[in-house]
Amino acid sequence: MGADGNNQTGELTFTRFDRMCETFPDRTAVVYLGERFSYRRLRDLSERFAGALASLGLQKGDRVMIYIPNCIQWVIAFLGIQKLGAVIVPVAPIYTSHELEYLIRDCGAQTIICMDTNFGYVKEVMESTGLRKVIVTNLVDLLPLWKRWLGVLFDKIPTGKVDRDRQIHRFKTLLNHPPLTKPVEIDPMEDLSYMLYTGGTTGFPKGVPGNHSGMTSYVNDVTDDVAGKHVLEGEDVYIAVNPLFHIMALGLFMSIGLNKGNMTILMPTPQVDAILDSIERYGVRWLLGVPALYRMILDNDRLDRYRLNSLTYCFCGGDVLPAEIYNRWEKHFGIPIYQVYGSTEVGHVCYSRIDKQPKPGTIGLPLGSRECVIVDPATLDPVGPGESGELLVSSPYTVKGYWNKPEETARTCVEIDGKVYCRMGDYVRKDEDGELYYVERSADLIKHKGFRVSASEVEAVLQDHPTVIGACVVGIPDERVGERIKAIVVLKEDARGVGGADLIRWCSQHLAAYKVPSYIEFRDMLPKSKVGKLLRREIRDEERRRIAKE
Repeated sequence: MGADGNNQTGELTFTRFDRMCETFPDRTAVVYLGERFSYRRLRDLSERFAGALASLGLQKGDRVMIYIPNCIQWVIAFLGIQKLGAVIVPVAPIYTSHELEYLIRDCGAQTIICMDTNFGYVKEVMESTGLRKVIVTNLVDLLPLWKRWLGVLFDKIPTGKVDRDRQIHRFKTLLNHPPLTKPVEIDPMEDLSYMLYTGGTTGFPKGVPGNHSGMTSYVNDVTDDVAGKHVLEGEDVYIAVNPLFHIMALGLFMSIGLNKGNMTILMPTPQVDAILDSIERYGVRWLLGVPALYRMILDNDRLDRYRLNSLTYCFCGGDVLPAEIYNRWEKHFGIPIYQVYGSTEVGHVCYSRIDKQPKPGTIGLPLGSRECVIVDPATLDPVGPGESGELLVSSPYTVKGYWNKPEETARTCVEIDGKVYCRMGDYVRKDEDGELYYVERSADLIKHKGFRVSASEVEAVLQDHPTVIGACVVGIPDERVGERIKAIVVLKEDARGVGGADLIRWCSQHLAAYKVPSYIEFRDMLPKSKVGKLLRREIRDEERRRIAKE
């Protein structure tokens, strides 16, 4: 499985978008809160923003932190920063000042784009971080006056207090600046396009620098090889639900939306009824979600009120898709859910191919620009056919390593036969057709009585129970058996009369005896990262601290 070299690695991140602006200038590029932004208008706004940044003194290579949720300003800022040759640093808009201070210091950003509602956190860290410019906006800044007025009238627009200062600029005001006229010379391989941060399940997040070619390579793979003839250039509709600061969401937005002259419905928050209404209203054909979103849609008691027959291609990433959700979705909609697999470090890696029914449990085939090998994690020797091992990924187009963290880089990046691979920390196996199957996160394998038990497998079985909406399975150290298996479970609100014995009995009916949990604990919620991933390590550490005190 190797990089085939057929990507246009000389392209910049926004090159195809510019071509679409020439081909479909009046086509709607983005629909945001009912307002349509054409390709012509979006390009003009992004170039005006780039011009304004340049007039403020920003230059090629400068870091600009984007600290706002999904909104049209996010898209304008992303495109404008790229055209200036600066580096976007997108972060979750719900980060606290403590998290924000670390990220700003780590990446060296001197400019930040924030909402008026989270300006307070920015204000707290301005002096300690050396921030020089703050660009403030509101969710409805670029909507027509009458829509903003109605929002204020019905108290639907959250707002925050913003100081007046020479360092503080209004996003909307900057868009009155003349467009950037002098093209910035950018080397796609050498110049950085973005700095993304890992979820940081332990310790502080790690910065992952990415060049223009790194993103362009996998975006082109998805546009040309995965979507291919299935996506209708200039005629299709994609809905962007997941946060754009996540690499999975940003990649699909570029691949299916802006790179193909298509219309994207941009959702500021994942509100299920709003999503379903938008799918019906705009004839959405392409959807990306995480397992939790698909479950929320299926469990919506108003689902049958919406006409969703336009929906054709549904992708899932970010976590393992339970078979129960896959089967319910296909039964209800008559279409499958295709898998996406990737990481912050190497971008998009694998996709289910949409010209055939996805195999249960597969994460798809590697993209042409990503080379995947499966090895024994102890020796880094390749495993045999059909055997599971740790997944390593390499690409000639990506930056290898973390920002200012040589020790972390040395642990994650390894050289094999002259190529540098990133250790993904995931166990997978490959079938005879070259498709990869997710087995387990290496840190989350439970060693019980000499067996390796997949925490994800046990969680999936628990989540198949009709009363369970969430499960987290961890190993508890035990001298006799290595680790005991414990499950933390969240039940549906209307669940009645279900106890631990019932769920253990359920597991016994679906799992080998050595995989059945010894203990079931019920909670109201499970810890999740800011991108919605289950923080299994947090539960495990909590349990081990409890044992240490006994």
